[in-house]
Amino acid sequence: MHILFDLDGTLTDPFPGITRSIQHALASLEVVPPPAENLGWCIGPPLKKSFATLLGPEKEHLAEEALGKYRERFGTVGLFENAVYAGIVETLEQLQQSGHIIRVATSKPTVFARRIVEHFGLSKYFHTVDGSELDGTRTEKTELIAYILEREAIRPEEAVMIGDREYDMKGANHNGVRGLGVLWGYGTREELHAAGAFACVAEPVELLALVEGR
Repeated sequence: MHILFDLDGTLTDPFPGITRSIQHALASLEVVPPPAENLGWCIGPPLKKSFATLLGPEKEHLAEEALGKYRERFGTVGLFENAVYAGIVETLEQLQQSGHIIRVATSKPTVFARRIVEHFGLSKYFHTVDGSELDGTRTEKTELIAYILEREAIRPEEAVMIGDREYDMKGANHNGVRGLGVLWGYGTREELHAAGAFACVAEPVELLALVEGR
């Protein structure tokens, strides 16, 4: 089985780095940023869209500039303000030992995703780490999953997408891939099921059995 893992909210908790970098970007544009606890919804969807919402109708044209300001901080400091969820390493080891091919499929730019995976010592578990391009290509999970399936010649029935947000589930279903939701990230059970998750798990230890249909 080819197992595609989302990164933010699934493998690692990026809350401090993402929210602080969003606040930095908004402040750089002389926009008063919301408190960090009100920015959790920004973890998952493409950030440019989130910035357009945060900036509002009068300033949404600054979303691209805000994204650049975000990356200034995130690319040097924010990507390491992050932590691997408890139980993830053990689960990746189990999946690997069971012969599954594990990949990262994230909306985050590939250049950042690979640095994060390397920083936390997770590279040895993943055959590939794929994300978006800095120009916005493949920020949508539907496009990203299609790209991975085609490049690696993976049949949809041989893959499962594991993630914490509706975007992961919708991207999987659009491509004929099973979507498995996790509840330790930033999406709710209701969000995940409404988006087509075939199941949801509360702990990483539950993933192996569900992936293998047990």
